[in-house]
Amino acid sequence: MLPAAANKPFSHFKHFLHPPSLAFYATVISSMDSPPRFLQPTLSSSAARSPPRLSDIGDGSITLQEWQRWGPVSPIPSKVLEVIDELKLLEKNVDTQMSFGGSGGKLKGDFRTHEEKKHRATYLALDDPESKIHFYAARQIACRLLGSRGYLCQKCWLPLEEDCMCSLLKPCTLWPGIRFWIYMHPKDFLRQNNTGKLLWQIFGPHSATLCIFGISEHEEIMWNAFKSAGKSKVWCLYPNKNSVTTSVQEAFGQESSANQDITPNLTNADEALNFLLIDGTWSNSAAMFRRLKEQSQSVWGEDLPCISLATGVSTMHKLRPQPSWDRTCTAAAAAGLLFELQELIGFSCFGLEKQGEALEDAVSLLLDALTTRRLRMGRSITRKTRHAITN
Repeated sequence: MLPAAANKPFSHFKHFLHPPSLAFYATVISSMDSPPRFLQPTLSSSAARSPPRLSDIGDGSITLQEWQRWGPVSPIPSKVLEVIDELKLLEKNVDTQMSFGGSGGKLKGDFRTHEEKKHRATYLALDDPESKIHFYAARQIACRLLGSRGYLCQKCWLPLEEDCMCSLLKPCTLWPGIRFWIYMHPKDFLRQNNTGKLLWQIFGPHSATLCIFGISEHEEIMWNAFKSAGKSKVWCLYPNKNSVTTSVQEAFGQESSANQDITPNLTNADEALNFLLIDGTWSNSAAMFRRLKEQSQSVWGEDLPCISLATGVSTMHKLRPQPSWDRTCTAAAAAGLLFELQELIGFSCFGLEKQGEALEDAVSLLLDALTTRRLRMGRSITRKTRHAITN
């Protein structure tokens, strides 16, 4: 979820609707500095209402093909495989089959009690903060993989038999001078109302690449690409009050486009502009941004350059409330960037407007699918009011 620039006029989103009315998004952890909430015994109301699903893990193995069908282009993370092996061993030792319920691969029943006790001890025994992050992320991903098997569509992350929207999506080729990186919080991986997934569904996983926070293999792939491209080719769409931001016009306008260090060379894929989108709840994104800043300081000795957008909120505000109205979902932010670049002379001939519209259409399809699901389940479609948070 990304903030748009404050006090800028709404200009592009053709599917914009008036103040929304649907509540959907659950509150999640806001810091990586304390034991994560998955170790606590409370369940979300949606998980509590959902019948348990027994895990159909077979021998528990995750193939590379299965892993990459969910969206990543990386090898299977070693820590994720390690956690899955530990879950299988625990299942054998306590003679209780894993069961899942609700969204996000939440463990349920007696196995959950045993698993939480074991993993609380493992987490607290880790002295290195980096090891805690890796363990936390791997545990989230492992449970979501096993809990979603045979239940969620591997492409759109919606219930396969009831709500799959894949037949409605229309892929679009992204101009090769741009590459998106979706830096996703592990609690957003396989989340049904996540919009970051729409980028690789529409543009393909090599034009919009998934990088999961805390998964070392993913972060290494992303930062190796950034190092190869050079700092002048890397931008983060995460402006906040503590960061110096640059508008799209300032960064890529006519004056800047004359600079060969900024203008992409389409004969070389490594010359593409890399745009990093932080994909997580607003509270989680703060920890994610800190991690990016630390790595940028380590690599380049300075902070990651940030871009602010002039576009307004997206249709997803109808579905999931944001802390304030100047913040938008990941896919809408990417579409907004494409629209703003399209208006610049140096980018006007690349069809970015059509590519942005394809992404907007996908957001609307996701909104419709999730709304239909809520209505079918008899759930409320009245958006809860939240107080705006002033930056």
